Amino acid sequence: MAQLGVVLATFGSAITADDVPAYLSSVRGGQPVPPDLIDEFRRRYDLIGRSPLIDITQEQVRELQSLLDSRTGADAAVTAGMLHSEPSLPSALDQIRARGARRIVVVVLAPQYSPIILAGYERSVAAWSAEHPDVDVHIAGAWHLLPEWVAAIAERVVEALDHLPPALRNSLPVIFTAHSLPRSVVDRDPGYIVQLRDTADAIATALQLNAARWRFAYQSAGHTPEEWLTPDVKDLFPGLRDAGITDVLVVPLQFLADHLEILYDIDIEARDEAAAAGITMHRIALPNTQPAFIQALAAVVERERERVALAAAAP
Repeated sequence: MAQLGVVLATFGSAITADDVPAYLSSVRGGQPVPPDLIDEFRRRYDLIGRSPLIDITQEQVRELQSLLDSRTGADAAVTAGMLHSEPSLPSALDQIRARGARRIVVVVLAPQYSPIILAGYERSVAAWSAEHPDVDVHIAGAWHLLPEWVAAIAERVVEALDHLPPALRNSLPVIFTAHSLPRSVVDRDPGYIVQLRDTADAIATALQLNAARWRFAYQSAGHTPEEWLTPDVKDLFPGLRDAGITDVLVVPLQFLADHLEILYDIDIEARDEAAAAGITMHRIALPNTQPAFIQALAAVVERERERVALAAAAP
């Protein structure tokens, strides 16, 4: 019987173009989805073929389960839950409860965390918790400066640089990217942006990148008319070209598995715009099932295990 339940939670994804209408309907809370938005997303899915996000998340579950078992025996049960696709977050919590766990930690697969900006996770967990008062369930919260996490991304950067010609390795500009958000949303919790920038700074420090060599930008702005955070990574290319830059390395800061925002937004759209500006764009491999990243997830679990133990011991 599991003593601790762990749910790796992510936003979810359509898998192929056929899944786009149902996925977008869920994201929009059941509101009608404009046909042109469905067509655009289907076009993107047709180009990438298939989103591997759910498959990779399940692989991350298996790798984390194996690592935790090797460290502590079979006292933890790990599964995956999605906000907007299957397996759903409530069903994942049901599964963990059925395995005997009465303490559950939900680890959102985004190192930076805001209960306002990521309120969908908060609502889903709170609703499930209200129906299962026998289970102590909580969300792990931010882990954006966890040493193991910083080390995992730094390792990916070193790997990417090692595959480049020697002349580029010590001078290639690095662009850290994060998912853009509506400014009106961020204004409610500006600390979230501080977390993103702190992550970039920590990774740059670990890599000994001087301040002139790296930049911070956004990607994947939404399809709404409101103001979204800038600069977009694509906005940087003309200035880099004018400065004589011919190659850049893109380092996503909060995407932990390959999916649409990487395979289309970066690998197709951003790369095409870079090429149009005369720049060759490279990017790091995402964490996926990288052993160093699985160790980072285990470190989050152990941090939460200690918090649960301290709370249980408190008078």
